[in-house]
Amino acid sequence: MASTLCSRASSIFTAAKFRRRLPIVGAICVLSFGLSNLCPSISSPFKTGALSSKFGDKKQSRSTHSTRMETSNKTVPSIVVYVTVPNKEAGKKLAESIVKERLAACVNRVPGIESVYEWKGEIQTDSEELLIIKTRESLLGALTEHVIANHEYETPEVIALPITGGSIPYLEWIKDSTRD
Repeated sequence: MASTLCSRASSIFTAAKFRRRLPIVGAICVLSFGLSNLCPSISSPFKTGALSSKFGDKKQSRSTHSTRMETSNKTVPSIVVYVTVPNKEAGKKLAESIVKERLAACVNRVPGIESVYEWKGEIQTDSEELLIIKTRESLLGALTEHVIANHEYETPEVIALPITGGSIPYLEWIKDSTRD
């Protein structure tokens, strides 16, 4: 199946009608995700470095600025936690208490989201604010307890996603800005 995909992709890319067959969004996705990673038989200017002169001759020395979490000894396993709150005031109060208690390094408040969900057998729609919380994985339990104790919802949303990599200085800052 992979060889069929690769040969089909090769024929699309060599066809004169490429622009008409693949919309601009698709083209951006293909370039972003790297078709050459999916089909090694397709040559790509990104693979050979042909575009390096247009975009500067920077070497791929980003290892000092970004990394996968498992390779750094200066960081700790970190997570992003989503919590929704009913309004701006509740969001500000909860975000400030989380940072004050050093349960997170940063809380982004995203206003104007609309949640649609089922609650007690009925479909509900509510305007809410989303808190995006960056913290240590080891603090999830304490953070969850804090949210439950300080939240007006009967069952507040607390959902954690792993941070698998990123800027080393930022990940170090998360470690340094939160309690052990």
